[in-house]
Amino acid sequence: MRQSLHAVTLVVPDYDDAIAFYTKTLDFALTQDIDLGDGKRWVLVAPKGSDGASILLAKADGAQQKAAIGNQTGGRVGFFLQTDDFQRDHANMCAAGVTFEEDSRHEPYGTVAVWRDPFGNRWDLIQFA
Repeated sequence: MRQSLHAVTLVVPDYDDAIAFYTKTLDFALTQDIDLGDGKRWVLVAPKGSDGASILLAKADGAQQKAAIGNQTGGRVGFFLQTDDFQRDHANMCAAGVTFEEDSRHEPYGTVAVWRDPFGNRWDLIQFA
């Protein structure tokens, strides 16, 4: 049996704002944007050339989901963007206005720095050793 992780959901305040950040600022690919009716859409984004899981952008519906925006992992880093060239991607992200919480650091497992998307979600940019 072969299984793989297809997607993880990221609750966002607005589909189009989230698509713009992930596709324009981070240069991810918009792989699907399907109207489901009643204001809902099936929106998948992923790093270009990736064969890993996608992010399902889900517009918050109701107070409980709106309250979870940016804090879906309880303040922990919950998303990990792996790169083959940390310096290149870090420089590109900084130039595009991405907010890093720290300078890059070298750990036994690789080079890493924590950043936030505009919705408050904490990410690692990581190049494994």
